[in-house]
Amino acid sequence: MEKEYSVKNKIFHTQDLCLRTNLRCAESCARMEIFMSAKDTMENKITEGVIWKQLLLFFFPILVGTFFQQLYNTVDAVIVGRFVGKEALSCVSGSSGQIINLVVGFFTGLSAGATVMISQHFGAKNEEQLHKALHTAYAFAITGGIIAGVIGVVMTRMVLKWMNTPENLLPDSTLYVRIYFAGLLFIFVYNMGAAILRAIGDSKRPLYFLIVCCIVNIILDLVLVLGFNMGVLGVAVATLIAQGISAVLVSVALMYHTAGLKLIPREIRIHKSVLKNMLAIGLPTGIESSMYSISNVIVQAALNGFGVDTMAAWAAFGKIDSLFWMINSAFGIAATTFVGQNFGAGKMDRVRKGTRECLGMALVTAILLSVILMSAGRFLFGIFTTDANVVEIGLSMMQIISPTYFLFVFIEVYSGALRAQGHVIVTTAMTMIGICVLRVVWVTWIVPDGTLSQIVACYPITWLVSAVGMIIYYHYKQKKILEKFAATHDL
Repeated sequence: MEKEYSVKNKIFHTQDLCLRTNLRCAESCARMEIFMSAKDTMENKITEGVIWKQLLLFFFPILVGTFFQQLYNTVDAVIVGRFVGKEALSCVSGSSGQIINLVVGFFTGLSAGATVMISQHFGAKNEEQLHKALHTAYAFAITGGIIAGVIGVVMTRMVLKWMNTPENLLPDSTLYVRIYFAGLLFIFVYNMGAAILRAIGDSKRPLYFLIVCCIVNIILDLVLVLGFNMGVLGVAVATLIAQGISAVLVSVALMYHTAGLKLIPREIRIHKSVLKNMLAIGLPTGIESSMYSISNVIVQAALNGFGVDTMAAWAAFGKIDSLFWMINSAFGIAATTFVGQNFGAGKMDRVRKGTRECLGMALVTAILLSVILMSAGRFLFGIFTTDANVVEIGLSMMQIISPTYFLFVFIEVYSGALRAQGHVIVTTAMTMIGICVLRVVWVTWIVPDGTLSQIVACYPITWLVSAVGMIIYYHYKQKKILEKFAATHDL
């Protein structure tokens, strides 16, 4: 137990110290009891069970949960696109969406450090470090949510203007983003809490929470937009309330209903050594994620120059395109958690096999999804808009991007597996250069006044470059990891 009092204070506060000590010991015993129970429940699962079955059992709840999380914004887009107009659709999902993705993506990347540490400690059955990691992660989420929210509210209008957002869209876009940032604390807390639950193998409850909140969001969208004609304001308020509910649900789950973990509000604080280790993993991942978003912001700024129809088409395609990213990210999370727990348990054979099997399943799924989207593209765009020109522009975008989804699978799975083993610097640098920097160079210098097709082509081109680099580096690094493991374990 950490020393809380000096020698002098101990003399004058003996009774208080005894009481605190007893309480802390009781809590420690309770946590150990819970953790020992969790050890039993986790037996023959992620670190013991049939690999492909455990990956899928973990994958599907994440996928469905991600689906409902994405449904937040998709429902917003459908309602405003069909009942308010293409201008409102552009406000909710155009430039505003890129700004939101930038901030949320950066924090989600940062939280990857907590996810990796918790999965490793859980796999290694290290109860003390697990407890510290949990409370540090929560303190970080709360602090980050408040700071980022304030900065976002202040800077929203300036950033939107820099992105060439049309003047007629600027007021509603600013309103939507500012309300979204006002609730950023809720988003950060939920994402961190859900990531923690998934890190210990619980991917079902984040799903249940999202289902509840998605239903709330849909109901509020219909009431506020269609019932009270609040337009973009109604969509923003509905999303804010739903996200607040999700943050409460995940926090309560960690406080009272999670075997192996117990969130104690008064113990939420930052342990410097733990935070340092989290940031060592999470900061490169956060930078990587933000670079993705920054490059997408630059692409969005270029597309904005083509007018409202192109903006609306890109917004609609983003919602359709999210089907792939939901699936791909779910495989990435599954790979990271599986590898992290088995790496922590010292089961390197399962690490290698799990990565390989996850990659295979993700590739098959990506190829099938590409075929489905290309076949049903016109119908899918029709869900978001009745404007024929918007649909045609969107279809041209889909024909360039969707057939190359399989390339990103290598980046997602391999980088997730390496991240789970604590290796993030090189993978981050590779994706930043191969995807983000190259994408900016393409749009800004190679085709600065290019056609729509030329600008959109930056996605498959950068994916190809990064995928080749990631494949080579993964196999090289994995060989080194196995050699080090064999040497340290006298194998």
